[in-house]
Amino acid sequence: MAGSSTVPAARTTARLLTFLAAQPGPVPAGAIAHGIGVPRSSVYHLLSVLADEGFVRHFPDERRYGLGVAALGLGSAYTRQAPLTRLAAPVVARLVEAAGENGHLAVLNGREVLYLVEQRAAGRPPLVTDVDVHLPSHLTASGRAVLALLPPAQVRALYPTPGSFTDLTGAGPRTLRELRVVLRQARARGFAVEDGEVSAGFASVAAAVVDHTGRPVAGLAVTFRSESYDDDGRAGLAEQAARAAREVSRRLGAR
Repeated sequence: MAGSSTVPAARTTARLLTFLAAQPGPVPAGAIAHGIGVPRSSVYHLLSVLADEGFVRHFPDERRYGLGVAALGLGSAYTRQAPLTRLAAPVVARLVEAAGENGHLAVLNGREVLYLVEQRAAGRPPLVTDVDVHLPSHLTASGRAVLALLPPAQVRALYPTPGSFTDLTGAGPRTLRELRVVLRQARARGFAVEDGEVSAGFASVAAAVVDHTGRPVAGLAVTFRSESYDDDGRAGLAEQAARAAREVSRRLGAR
């Protein structure tokens, strides 16, 4: 059937746009082909079509490609509709009520995470995280939960040099090798952690929310005073966050 033959191309197009959205700037076609595992000739064809439609912008002097104005329109529409926020907010609220600690959900935005949902627990102190706040993804538990499930090539593209790493408290990975160790630990545990790397005296645990394809789309985290929980207590909070993340994933159509 003609319709079914277009499915692989549609999937590749979605992967290409997702890859471009994760880059800090325009990238060469070869890097795109390598990043999404598609022959360069196919990538050039898709880039040409997407450029004609305004979703991709070609920078001929640099021989690079980036997102076009039409992609901005999609981002604005998503913000207006806020489907992820609508689906996740009640789940995060229940998590906060059960855990008694602050909870939030954030999505990857380049090398940063953007907080979409922030739920404060009664009697808990305010945090630097809040709706629409951006923080370095490699320092946050929610960001690490997402990065841990991304293809290595995509992580490498996000952090090409030591200059790509910033710090907030003097702690955290400063090279791609150090970040890979952190992400490997997150995958082994099944959840990500940070302690004092965003705010001194506070720690977080987080799990990834995935869509129907298994792609990580957000990190769901619980934040607490570092001194309040030992390793077992933190593992308990992480399991609560993981259950909430699975619930949001199911709402997004994940199996």
